[in-house]
Amino acid sequence: MAPMKAMKSMKAAAKSITKTALAEALAEGTELKKSECVKVLTSLAEVVTKEVKKTGKVTIPGVAMIKTRVKPATKAGKREMFGKVVVVAAKPAKTVVKAFPVAAIKKAV
Repeated sequence: MAPMKAMKSMKAAAKSITKTALAEALAEGTELKKSECVKVLTSLAEVVTKEVKKTGKVTIPGVAMIKTRVKPATKAGKREMFGKVVVVAAKPAKTVVKAFPVAAIKKAV
């Protein structure tokens, strides 16, 4: 049981950077005001959203490539999972959004 607790505490300790913290970091690095950096981040999100809806793919240079993928519909029925027969409901086809980091980030991590 001890290793499980350690893993959970590590996940809880690692938090993602917030929008304001990212804006502050950009402001320090680019000599812009924090409010201007927040506007840039908001504008970037809007542009990326619009482009992904329109073309299905967009690359943010040096960061990531964002794509859409169509997951096919699944039929209802019975399937065997882990030796047990499970009744599965039908699901319609849907479009999911996926993000892939650029090679430089993959190498750094």
